[in-house]
Amino acid sequence: MRIAIEHTTHYHFSPGIQNGLQRLRLTPRNSQGQSVIEWAVHFEGARVQLEYDDHNANRVTLISFEPGTREVSIRCEGVVETSDQSGIVGRTAGYLPRWHFLEPTPLTQVGPKVRALVARLAPGADMLARLHALSDLVADAVTYELGHTDAASTAEAVLAAGHGVCQDHAHVFIAAARAIGVPARYVSGYLLMDDRIDQDAGHAWAEAEVEGLGWVGFDISNRICPDARYVRVASGADYRDAAPVTGIRVGSSDETMHVRLAVQQQRVEQ
Repeated sequence: MRIAIEHTTHYHFSPGIQNGLQRLRLTPRNSQGQSVIEWAVHFEGARVQLEYDDHNANRVTLISFEPGTREVSIRCEGVVETSDQSGIVGRTAGYLPRWHFLEPTPLTQVGPKVRALVARLAPGADMLARLHALSDLVADAVTYELGHTDAASTAEAVLAAGHGVCQDHAHVFIAAARAIGVPARYVSGYLLMDDRIDQDAGHAWAEAEVEGLGWVGFDISNRICPDARYVRVASGADYRDAAPVTGIRVGSSDETMHVRLAVQQQRVEQ
């Protein structure tokens, strides 16, 4: 399947910004079941300072804002060819040992609510089956609903709220998987939806390392393993490690942001 993506983020600053830096993880890489046919990132009101691969082997673009600018646009567009690998990513490039993905982060700390969730998980030797069961437990415990959490919500806080979005599902799953001794990580990317092209935001899911298979994806929000409709962009220990955009700004008291995202299947002429 070929998936065409156009993703634009537009910022308006009032008054104009003095200085700003942003770290962008918006460029997908080739991996098992995914091949980047073409990809480009365009900027208005900003310029590229550096491009590099980070410790998770994510492609990172560091940009700076033009002094005094009021409008900044970041537009990504490209085509990615995908195939259904039943969620199996296998071994992926990176510079971190597996134990790194067993360590808690501020967003994935294991507390009483995560431990209570894990206690409901039936024992068994088949770890893949247990992880599927864990995915269902998380989805049952956290109803998908906007407006209850934000980017700083921890796994414990999400379980306390009982509502959240894909980012929250991923953090709870990651915390619980680590609690049972399974390395787990966060993934940001795109999802081709069946009922629409225009979307409000990208998607997020989790991956866990399974012996004999390597890294395997779990989209808790949709209760499936990622298939050919998914485009994997970045991964890390949690959202902060794989966020599409992070940065700092100086000199603006008011900021508005508008995101436009279109994800659609590209027909291939025979």
